[in-house]
Amino acid sequence: MSNPVYLALDLPQLDAAKALAQKVKAHVGGLKLGLEFFCAHGSHGVHEIAQVGLPIFLDLKLHDIPNTVAGAMQAIHVLEPAIVTVHASGGRAMLEDAKAAAGEHTKVVAVTMLTSLDERDLQRTGIAGTPHDHVMRLTELAHESGIDGIVCSGQEVAAAHKQWKDGFFVVPGLRPAGSAAGDQKRVVTPRKARDDGASVLVIGRPISRAPDPVQAARDIEETL
Repeated sequence: MSNPVYLALDLPQLDAAKALAQKVKAHVGGLKLGLEFFCAHGSHGVHEIAQVGLPIFLDLKLHDIPNTVAGAMQAIHVLEPAIVTVHASGGRAMLEDAKAAAGEHTKVVAVTMLTSLDERDLQRTGIAGTPHDHVMRLTELAHESGIDGIVCSGQEVAAAHKQWKDGFFVVPGLRPAGSAAGDQKRVVTPRKARDDGASVLVIGRPISRAPDPVQAARDIEETL
């Protein structure tokens, strides 16, 4: 992949999202469409964004019984996504069925721990140990299930890459040096994540909400 940056198009208006994608497409490698976008615009919206000509990452974070997740994966075949997310905490059977039902050219990656969570949040949900411990456990589960890779924060990607040499690692919650963290709790710079083994760098607000999104995307690209 020549440019690992996937722009998170977290915009409620389809026309605005498509216009932004067109503006920055020369400086990003793909486009990430999340749950908010998909619920608002559905398959039609995905088709519209796909016209920009970049790979599509459907960040749907599927998490249900294995049969339901497999059915959802089959339902999005027509959209031909490059990447789709499921939750690692759905268990091995769910992960296996998700991969079996995915399109031939779709990478299935498992979300380990949201970058908006920290150790205190884990404890409140009854999970013992540090975020690192939790991510490593779920990385092992994802690897054993036969899917393509995981989603983790930049703080864990080096260890995950060491544990899973040929895994595909998606890192969100990235912030260029000097940027505000916002609602993210475990952040690193795009360059740091890339150096530590990230395959895809998901970047949203530092580009989409910048005064000049094109220049912001170009500046990030130059750091890589």
